[in-house]
Amino acid sequence: MELRSIGVMSRQFGISARTLRYYEQIGLISSTKKGESAYRYYDAQTIARLRRIIILRKLRIPLKQIANILQSENATTVIESFQQNLNEINDEITALSTIKNILEAFIARLNQSCLADVKINLLDDESLLDIADSLTISRMSFKEERMMEELNKASEQLEKLSDGDVRITYLPPMTVASIIRMGVNGHMRYFGSGEMQTCIDLHNFIREQHLAEAYPSLRHIGFTGEKSPDEENHAYERWVSIPDHMEVASPFVRKYFPGGLYAAFLNPTGDFDGWKLLCDWGMNNEKYTYDAREPFCNHGLLEEHLNAINKFDLPDGDQGYQIDLLFPIKAKG
Repeated sequence: MELRSIGVMSRQFGISARTLRYYEQIGLISSTKKGESAYRYYDAQTIARLRRIIILRKLRIPLKQIANILQSENATTVIESFQQNLNEINDEITALSTIKNILEAFIARLNQSCLADVKINLLDDESLLDIADSLTISRMSFKEERMMEELNKASEQLEKLSDGDVRITYLPPMTVASIIRMGVNGHMRYFGSGEMQTCIDLHNFIREQHLAEAYPSLRHIGFTGEKSPDEENHAYERWVSIPDHMEVASPFVRKYFPGGLYAAFLNPTGDFDGWKLLCDWGMNNEKYTYDAREPFCNHGLLEEHLNAINKFDLPDGDQGYQIDLLFPIKAKG
């Protein structure tokens, strides 16, 4: 069964990943996860369902009615929904026709005033104002403007992090075993790519080395690496912290990470819209500023798996998927 990632679906249907997640949140569609990945994937049945949803949205059917239509096998439910929206469209057509007539009347009077070189105040014409004030579409517009203003304010709040959303944390220096793989497709980076392969490599390494028993304080960190020379594919690198004296064999490489101060934002969903929020916070904060680190570790932009040892050592090890997005910072001044 072919699965498509949320990014592929977003591009295919021309809608945002946020919209897809919202549809899932309200129960219109569902997704699955592949292996250890936290990214959303969609099967053929969901893809077909999403296509129907988008067609209905283009017909201006509200989401609540779409949910009823998709759940109902009764044609009457669909007919009633379509008829309700048809009635609203007819009302708008009537209102728009009236608006057209009023604007034509305004233009005619303005043309007359220009020819006669006479000033005219259209807003003093009570007869036209009464007609315009009675328009259903005008009242709808006023309501939509208020709603949009409220939505914009809410969106601005959702698209910004407060200081309470971000933790200031210090990553200590550590020796790490590093594995890096190049993705096989730059447009589907997280599906059958370097990100997934490094996850498998790292799990096998930890189990083979019995690292959870020997080094229970292990930390699991990943980040996007450089592009391939043709700039079509991405590398992904993962680290696991190891004892300082431990040697590692190819394809792993032993590295030293100097640590440092970071702003941390918990991103449990795995969709990583949080990166934009965290970077905006870091670049506009009053107390801290961005502190670029070594290029070999993505200049400090890291993703730490907080429950790493549970996945490798404990029975029924999938204890949830929590990732800290880490943004390197230093104090201003």
